[in-house]
Amino acid sequence: MGDARYINSTLKSASDSSRGLDKAIKRQKSLQERLELASQTSALLSSVWSKHPSTRLRFGEGVTDLSDVKGSSTPGFHATSTEGERFIALSSTEIARYQSLLYANGSADGRRRLLIVLQGMDASGKGGIVRHVFRQVNPMGIHYHGFGKPTEEEKAHDFLWRVRRELPSNGWISIFDRSHYEDVVMPNVYHTMDEDVWRPRYEVIRRFEKDLVADGCAIIKIFLVVSREAQRKQFLERLDDPTKYWKFDESDLDARDRWDDYMAAWQEVFEQTGTAYAPWYIVPADNRWYSRAVVSELLRVTLKSMDLSWPAADFDIDAARRRLCK
Repeated sequence: MGDARYINSTLKSASDSSRGLDKAIKRQKSLQERLELASQTSALLSSVWSKHPSTRLRFGEGVTDLSDVKGSSTPGFHATSTEGERFIALSSTEIARYQSLLYANGSADGRRRLLIVLQGMDASGKGGIVRHVFRQVNPMGIHYHGFGKPTEEEKAHDFLWRVRRELPSNGWISIFDRSHYEDVVMPNVYHTMDEDVWRPRYEVIRRFEKDLVADGCAIIKIFLVVSREAQRKQFLERLDDPTKYWKFDESDLDARDRWDDYMAAWQEVFEQTGTAYAPWYIVPADNRWYSRAVVSELLRVTLKSMDLSWPAADFDIDAARRRLCK
């Protein structure tokens, strides 16, 4: 299981199952039948992994040391980029279905929602993941926010103030490109504040995330592992293309010079904040198709595990029909 032949056969079965769901929707089959078909399709997609990312890439279980992760590796998916792209396309369709279900529940006062935290060194592919994994979802229900250097207004508040403002509403998915974790990594690497100021933030973050999960917000935390060589190629590509100059900043090179310091700081973050309720997933990212496939899998499975159903009508359906047929 997990080789190219098996993956291709399973992806075909998943595609057939997805089309079966489309037909069930057109024929107005029962909601239960539709949910069962969606679950079947998702299970088929999950079965292409010889070792599922939720365990193989989870810090503290499949990964214990960041230095052991090779950016060029593709753990659990033993095929080519062609199969990887097919997987992403099929998974994206199913993600869109589950996202619609989540949004509908939020509109009906459901508390479930999802926060995705994307972290990684510059040129690790955070933006590409958002474009590819979420390409079929309804923009209504998706909130994307990139965190940069704190503004003067943000500095006047506690470090989580700007984060709380961008959290997902009920039924929504928020995607953070960088996050509150910058507020422990940066002072750790650059020594911009006393350690007794930033180190207690680990406990603050653990409580913050625990409260979110208890209130119905699932959290997926991803760290994209790009190798120094892959990053170098990405930077050179930007310097060779005038349309990509805007993506480059000399500060990116300063961070590259402190590579080992960053890796040590992130290792500490994973050890301090990788919890049962909000684990970290350490994802090799030299092969963009692979990191996108992993995030797609984790996202789809998380949405499916919410075990949501379509909200019942809170109005008289027959009365509404009569009014329309007058």
